[in-house]
Amino acid sequence: MSHATKQFAEHLKYQKQYSPHTLGAYERDLKQFSLWLKKNNCDDIVKADSLHVRNWVAGLHRQGIGGKTLQRKLSSLRSFYQFLIRNHQLKNNPAVDIRAPKSARTLPDTLDVDSLSQLLDIPPDSILAIRDKAIMELFYSSGLRLSELTNLDLDSIDLTENSLRALGKGNKTRVLPIGRKASDAIRMWLGKRDILAKIDEQALFVSNRGKRISQRSIQQRLNFWRKKQGLEQHLHPHKLRHSFASHILESSGDLRAVQELLGHADIGTTQIYTHLDFQHLAKVYDKAHPRARKKKSE
Repeated sequence: MSHATKQFAEHLKYQKQYSPHTLGAYERDLKQFSLWLKKNNCDDIVKADSLHVRNWVAGLHRQGIGGKTLQRKLSSLRSFYQFLIRNHQLKNNPAVDIRAPKSARTLPDTLDVDSLSQLLDIPPDSILAIRDKAIMELFYSSGLRLSELTNLDLDSIDLTENSLRALGKGNKTRVLPIGRKASDAIRMWLGKRDILAKIDEQALFVSNRGKRISQRSIQQRLNFWRKKQGLEQHLHPHKLRHSFASHILESSGDLRAVQELLGHADIGTTQIYTHLDFQHLAKVYDKAHPRARKKKSE
């Protein structure tokens, strides 16, 4: 890493307090661009101009890199150069006017209500089953990200008010409701938690070793229950979050409320769920409207 990129990384880590995952993405993008520049006769990322940025993005696009990934890489560059401008190390941002090719919008994958009921119908016959049911109920009840759920502590939950405090992206905290089923499942888990948890452990959910459960462990447990409960669809934590958002929007039609619940900074991110909602409406229409129904084969 150059001196400038090291300064930027420290800024993101200590001032912006970005997660290790986000920091890693920024560092990989800047390193990839730096290596490309060296191969193209530019020995310093600070000396790059808009033509360099444009040619780099065009080359990645020809290699099959999708628009969403290219947008993220450009965002990394724009943030880096903007940091240098604020620190009086640069006058112009060479990435500011470069736009990535648009990629087709893919709809989030969700579970229907029947599939979710099948998944969550877990008998409380072991401490891990009780814990895992509480985890999955909370995912679906409150629309949490995986990192938000693993970061929950005992004092993040208020079962008197049936609410929780989630620490989201950019260290932004939001208060979310907890549904009745999730609240019941958490109470049952708290009655057993001390059997596993180390004495000084503050995490709400712990592994069988007594420490805060890892994101990887939760992903593995979800896959275990998917198979055990007979679901054919692939299951990951974000699918439960997508299902939460889709079902809330389908029932309420309140896009702003869903935005707040999900913790999206931009409502444009939330609007993708309106496409899912339209798909549901279109299916209902096709089945119900006299002029839309297909003729029965004679």
